[in-house]
Amino acid sequence: MPEDKDHSEMNFLDHLEELRWRIIKIIITIFGGGLVVFWFIDIILKIMLYPISQVTSDSPIQLQVLSVQGMFLIKWTIAIIGGIIIAVPVITYQCWKFIAPGLYANEKRFALPFTLFSFISFSLGILFGYFVLIPYSLNFFSGLASGGIENNFSINYYFSFIVWILLGTGLIFQLPVVSLLLSIIGLLTPSFMRHYRRHSIIGILILASLITPPDPVSMLIMAIPLVLLYEISIGISWIIKRQIVI
Repeated sequence: MPEDKDHSEMNFLDHLEELRWRIIKIIITIFGGGLVVFWFIDIILKIMLYPISQVTSDSPIQLQVLSVQGMFLIKWTIAIIGGIIIAVPVITYQCWKFIAPGLYANEKRFALPFTLFSFISFSLGILFGYFVLIPYSLNFFSGLASGGIENNFSINYYFSFIVWILLGTGLIFQLPVVSLLLSIIGLLTPSFMRHYRRHSIIGILILASLITPPDPVSMLIMAIPLVLLYEISIGISWIIKRQIVI
């Protein structure tokens, strides 16, 4: 064990006990956040339904509740997912605290920037999904209707679609955060990322095609910010390496 590491001796069971308590704290935060979201659930539902009113295709979207307990399940599902989103800073901080004992002193000072950066990146991803990807996707799919076919969607499938896009873009925008973490612990370097830039761009295009409607325009809409995020990740890795050396 290096001398400049602040790491107390812990056996395997001690690590499991620490992990258990950190998971409990995360669950409590998610539960508390879920209750807050459920308190404002009607407002949140209006926000999530707003993109439908912005659809400009000739076939407007109509939502239907197809089961007796449909709205009940939707509200609680959104509350739980909202609780997870609210708990992102706590989840990030608890994960950091769990691995922090194995880091050097000059690496531990990134705890607060790491937590804030993770939440900001996740929030930007959600905003990108809500204001860019969801409106375009709804217009694309609703515009496919023809020949007297109406766009009567199940409200369960609609919210599943919205939540999937929001969480997906939120997680994808964590790429610079992952780069930050891996650079801090020494598993990622700027030279490595630059060397595999072409491979990464191909992977980004494949990923963008999987999470967007099947057309080139929407794929590029998703791929461009992903490529920018990759370049930002290279810059972050370079900055972290310089800071750790200093």
